[in-house]
Amino acid sequence: MMILAWGTLIALLIFFFDDMLEKQFNPNQHPNSHITPGQRAEVILEANRQHHYVTGGTINGQPVVFMLDTGATDVAIPTSTANRLNLIPGRKSYANTANGTATIYSTQIDSLTIGDIKLTNVSAHISPGMDFDEILLGMSALKQIEFTQRGDTLILRQ
Repeated sequence: MMILAWGTLIALLIFFFDDMLEKQFNPNQHPNSHITPGQRAEVILEANRQHHYVTGGTINGQPVVFMLDTGATDVAIPTSTANRLNLIPGRKSYANTANGTATIYSTQIDSLTIGDIKLTNVSAHISPGMDFDEILLGMSALKQIEFTQRGDTLILRQ
């Protein structure tokens, strides 16, 4: 009985700390969102511990995690995530990244959402070299919205 009690306690602690670590990486799993009186969608994001803006959202109705990246030209999607989202790789090309030249494949996102903000027909690329699961939300999406940073808060407006 003692072993079962210890096993249960360890499982609960793992569950608790795993959730706590995820909230530190992505404090915007369910972003604070509303429609302003002028009928504009607005989303408020908090910076994570590394001062990045990470948030939950969707691509073509499927849940994803975005990391906002104003230095990226397009939305950049890891191959494994693109496969899960059934995105079709298009024309092969090359991009200059912080890690050097990378092979990429163009693709199109029909629908992208963050809270109440919805974008359609967003240019993106599939990046086989990305070794993490987050999608870099680049300027092909961000140029369609207004964003304002104040301290560790970022306000997105459509």
